Amino acid sequence: MDIDLYYQEKGNKEPFILLHGNGENGSYFKNQIDYFSDRYRVIALDTRGHGKSPRGTEPFTIEQFSCDLYDFMAGLEISNAVILGFSDGANIAMKFAIKYPNKVKALILNGGNLNPKGVKRATQIPIEIGYKIARRFASKSAAAKKNAEMLGLMVHEPNIERNELSKITAPTLVICGNRDMIKESHTKEIAENIPNAKLSIMKGNHFIANKRYAAFNKEVEDFLQIIQ
Repeated sequence: MDIDLYYQEKGNKEPFILLHGNGENGSYFKNQIDYFSDRYRVIALDTRGHGKSPRGTEPFTIEQFSCDLYDFMAGLEISNAVILGFSDGANIAMKFAIKYPNKVKALILNGGNLNPKGVKRATQIPIEIGYKIARRFASKSAAAKKNAEMLGLMVHEPNIERNELSKITAPTLVICGNRDMIKESHTKEIAENIPNAKLSIMKGNHFIANKRYAAFNKEVEDFLQIIQ
C-alpha cells in the first residue's frame, strides 16, 4: 500500500472492522465503537482520502479501497474479521467479500448499492449536478478537485454485478432504513442474491447506525449472536 490508513481501535477480542460512507470518517461509528468494544476488537478506519487518511497516488475507486482493506488487515495480521460497512463502506465490504471470502467471518451491509441506479433519483440528481459543477472548477481549486473525486464515486460507482454476490460465503445481514436513499427494491435484490442473507428494514433513513443507534446496534448484535 502506498499509504497508511488512520484508524481508531477499542477492545481486544475478535476483530470487528467498521467502514464508513462517502465523505465521512470512522467517527461516524462512535456509538458502535463503544457498544461492541467489550466483545470485539473494534477497528474504525478512515478510507483513503477520507478523514485523517492520506489520498495517496492510487486510483480513487471502490475497487482500490477494497485492496486497501486487504493490505490494512495484512499489516495488522488480521486473518479474518467481522465487517460492517455503511453506504460506500458497504460497497467496499461487498467488493472485499467477493474477492476475499475467507477474510470475512460475518458481513453487515448497511445502505449499500450495486450501482448508481440503486440510489433514488431525488438523491442522485443533486449529486450528479454537484459533480458536474465540481469538475468544472477542479483544475482551479484543490477543494473542488477533492469534491469532484468524492462525488464521482457516487456518480460512476460502484459497479458490482448481481451474479458476483453468490461468491460471498460469510453469514450476511443486509440492513437499511424504510426511508433510505437506496431503493428498497434494490436492497432486497442484494439480500436475495447473497446466499442465506438476512434482510432487515428498520424505521429510519439512510443514517440509522448514527441516528437510531440503539435499535441498529441491537439488530446487529442479535444477528451476530445467532451466527456464533
